[in-house]
Amino acid sequence: MSERPREVRSIEHEETSSRSEPGFAPEAEFSRGSIQITATAFLVLFCVVGVAIWGLPFFYDFMVQQFGWTRAQVTSGNALGKLIVGPIFGFAAGWMVDRFGPRKLMLAGILMTGAALAGLGAISTLGMFYFFYLLNALGYVCGGPLPNQVLLSRQFVKARGKAMGIAYLGIGIGGAVAPWISNILVERFGWQMALRILGISVVAVAGPAAFLLKESPPGAKEQKAAEPKAASPELRNAFVSLPFLLLIAGSMLSIAAVSGTQQNLKLFLSLDLHFTQSQSARALSLVLSFSVAGRLLMGWLADRIPKKHVMLLIYLLVAAAIPLLFAGASPLAIFAFAAIFGIGLGGDYMIVPRMTAEIFGLQLLGRLLGVILAAGSVAEAISPWLVGRLRDSTGSYATGFEALIGMALLGACSAAALPKGKRFA
Repeated sequence: MSERPREVRSIEHEETSSRSEPGFAPEAEFSRGSIQITATAFLVLFCVVGVAIWGLPFFYDFMVQQFGWTRAQVTSGNALGKLIVGPIFGFAAGWMVDRFGPRKLMLAGILMTGAALAGLGAISTLGMFYFFYLLNALGYVCGGPLPNQVLLSRQFVKARGKAMGIAYLGIGIGGAVAPWISNILVERFGWQMALRILGISVVAVAGPAAFLLKESPPGAKEQKAAEPKAASPELRNAFVSLPFLLLIAGSMLSIAAVSGTQQNLKLFLSLDLHFTQSQSARALSLVLSFSVAGRLLMGWLADRIPKKHVMLLIYLLVAAAIPLLFAGASPLAIFAFAAIFGIGLGGDYMIVPRMTAEIFGLQLLGRLLGVILAAGSVAEAISPWLVGRLRDSTGSYATGFEALIGMALLGACSAAALPKGKRFA
């Protein structure tokens, strides 16, 4: 077996030594508690992100047809939710995770997500649509990637990439099955009742898992007591360092490209390419199915090669996939798009916390990720609305897709400028 690069082995040594960091007391990597934590993260991400975030665009064309709303209007719910909730609550949620732990925040997020989906199944006006989208965005902040990333980062050291890869399978599998489940429910009960059933199901599946979670490993209380009350000046300077600014820029640009594509994909397939509901569901499911392979592959790679290189690869895959949509209704082009975009999507949200933990350590991880989440929420909000607006004004998605390709390439440039295997603290 060939020797691994010196900087990679140095990172692994630092991660192993991080067992002594304040507030970090992981159990054995494959203990019962570790398995429970990983399974809980999987179920929560399955429901809060896979179903409630990636599954919602399946219903956009029903709203356009029933209420006469424009594409910009149906994507503006996501924009309004992310712009208001992300910046206001993103950092606060990160602070709460660091201070009180992920469990309480996750429970609140699950309840809000379920209520939001059920509420969207009873809407009749844009005002109600915006209100429940705000609630869904708040559920995402409180119950989505942020608390789960912190939970897993505190629990695992050497197997952190594997644990996050397994947990993030929940997003891919949830997003893959959501179109099929939604299509079946719509055919039997109508789209509004389908949303109500999904809302109840989210609480019923994820709620008990989070409620029974034991988030403090043995020895955590003792180490927490020894934790210093304030972070060092060097760590506080992390928030204005060049690597952190590059992480924010790369994350924002890549999330903009991913979200702008995914949020408009069902509208593009159904209303522009005239796919049937079953065909659209199949395409959406393919994207999220390939994202499952992407999460496993990128998690595996992140444990073996510099994470900066993995991040760059992910962003380039997203940029390479979007041009395939210009091929129109070609089955081969749609399949190739689903494969390439899905693999990039699978690694996109997983790699940023890995890079953040590698560069800055774990002491401020929740707060750093809170800022990144708030910034990413702005990009995730504006991009789908902008693409929808361009489609409404030009009559084609071509200009919007070209903008998304540019965003993904700029994100790749930010990733390429990040340090490789260096810790800030």
